[in-house]
Amino acid sequence: MRTAALILAVGVVAGGCGTAIGPDPGLEGLAVSKVAPDTIIPGTKLVVKGTSFVESQWGAATLRLKGKAGGKDIDAKWPATFVDYMTMTVAVDGGKIDELGGDVDFEGAATIEVLATSDDNTYTSEPLTVDLDFRTKLTPTPNGLDATGVIFVNDQLQVSGGGFLLGGDEGTTVARVTGCFKLNGTGTCTNQAGIEIPMLPVDPLSREMATFAFSPKIAGIKPGSFTGKVTVINKQTGIAPIMATALDIDYDLVTSQVFMVDPPAASLGQYVFVHGGGFVGGEPNATTELELTGTFKKTGSNPAPISMTLIPEFVEGRLTRYIVNTNDELGQSLDLRTDTGSFTGTITPVISYGSDRVRGVSKNVALQIAPVKQVVYLDFLPSYVEGLRDFGLRAVHAKIRDRIVEVCREAYRGVNVDIRVEVPTDFALYEHVELVGVDPNDMGLFGYDNSAGKDNGNLRLYDRLGGVNALTQQDGYAGFGGVFLRSLLGFSKHPGKLAKGVPGADPVFDKIFDAFRADQGGEPVTSADLSGDLPALTSGAGCPASDRKTRIQCAIYVLGNLVGGTLSHEIGHSVGLANPFAEGFHNAGDAPNRLMDSGGDRPFLERAMLEGQGPAVFCDDEYAYLRMILPTSESADDITRPGCF
Repeated sequence: MRTAALILAVGVVAGGCGTAIGPDPGLEGLAVSKVAPDTIIPGTKLVVKGTSFVESQWGAATLRLKGKAGGKDIDAKWPATFVDYMTMTVAVDGGKIDELGGDVDFEGAATIEVLATSDDNTYTSEPLTVDLDFRTKLTPTPNGLDATGVIFVNDQLQVSGGGFLLGGDEGTTVARVTGCFKLNGTGTCTNQAGIEIPMLPVDPLSREMATFAFSPKIAGIKPGSFTGKVTVINKQTGIAPIMATALDIDYDLVTSQVFMVDPPAASLGQYVFVHGGGFVGGEPNATTELELTGTFKKTGSNPAPISMTLIPEFVEGRLTRYIVNTNDELGQSLDLRTDTGSFTGTITPVISYGSDRVRGVSKNVALQIAPVKQVVYLDFLPSYVEGLRDFGLRAVHAKIRDRIVEVCREAYRGVNVDIRVEVPTDFALYEHVELVGVDPNDMGLFGYDNSAGKDNGNLRLYDRLGGVNALTQQDGYAGFGGVFLRSLLGFSKHPGKLAKGVPGADPVFDKIFDAFRADQGGEPVTSADLSGDLPALTSGAGCPASDRKTRIQCAIYVLGNLVGGTLSHEIGHSVGLANPFAEGFHNAGDAPNRLMDSGGDRPFLERAMLEGQGPAVFCDDEYAYLRMILPTSESADDITRPGCF
């Protein structure tokens, strides 16, 4: 909801999750699948991969190494830090290595042990057999390099071998390049006494392969030949540099070039990836420009000549990316919110470094400007996942998430909205919505759009519904945004210490969830409940149910509907609803199944899609507005929509 005056307050009271019954659902599948890297030095961040890891508030995790090292029995227990549900890390310092005996090889088993806060039991993974080498220092041992051939400036040159540092607190491995550069057409040799370029591991957990960029610092950006040597050096923290034997190199440097452009169609806020070679950037006085020359045919118009220069973002020597935006020549020549069309012509890279400027090789390309799209990233934070414990549904979080996404996509069917659960890498401008456990505003909100001001016409595209917005706080509104899971317990007739009931509390809510709520004597869902087939429900016709399997299916369906409907409502606020291009954030009055009605006018059964009520949808004028600002070739849905007035 958008305004404090119209918020459906639930009022959360801080408290625990009740007495756990059966195994902790977050830790049932605790397992370790990998411990890396296999050579460990002071400063190494040891990475543990596996499943069913939990945040520290739900359990204190320990990596246990039990076996032999240096002829001695070892039983080391080191604190592990939660990164995500499949990753933990252990910071290794000199003291831990001394604990094992210094420079030793460990053979044994690795386990993760978690002392759970839910039931004070210790959960232990099955042991994973590991061989780990502990060293106080590392000597690099390069044994392979593509030492000859044709390269572009900033090409990544791959070095194989071992003993490379992984960065961070370990230190850095560098490549020192020395030699002679001859510009094409001249016999003059320009000597390079030694440029050090950081090396990066190809695999962040392996010391066997690393790359360094043939930087323009070495030989500039003009075409020519370079003959010299590469010396790999470990600059380990607290230790004098350790050098390897130098490797000979002999390269022909060629002019920058574009190979391909993708995707073939892009819209406002989207990345256009330009693949090629010889691109520069990311440092002072280094710039890559892209010249477009050809014709542009705006939809509904005749082709017109076009010539412009775009400034892309440097990614690495073989890749730049351009953001379709309103601030440069392209964005000023078109209305990227309403205009579409296609460019046909050439793209030419122009590379500048210091006082040098080199025009690269042109490439024929075709690129379409697509209709504006609103990408929405749903960020299911750990506090949301663990918040499902309140409902006894932690074990089925993935199934609930799938239902939430389905509800959101259905709400925006026929509108150019793209709902995602992974961080977008193809769009620079996208909406980010956080789902968390508890309302940090302490107002018991179901959801809240904390973006600054009503975005009539959805001009921003990049709203963040989550975290804290200081500008919103200054306006007198709640500062924290997102969707708040625990507040939905306000629909219970007996929310207990978790929430205060709301006027719309409904006994059907309790018939759906009491069977799983530990605070009501229910049995939370566990892995044993998921051993058979558990297909997703497409309707709530059989809910509430009497048998446990169907009760679980109903709970997934209903909670997915409650959260998905709240999300769809808050996303609606962020794109300028309700009352398009007018004041106000909710529909006037109360009517059945209107998604943008205020919270108190949206009863539980409608939100849950039970007993023939729901689903709530955008009313007629709102849907027309969405189709206008976010057009798509997809046909409008054929449902009958309620009026907005």
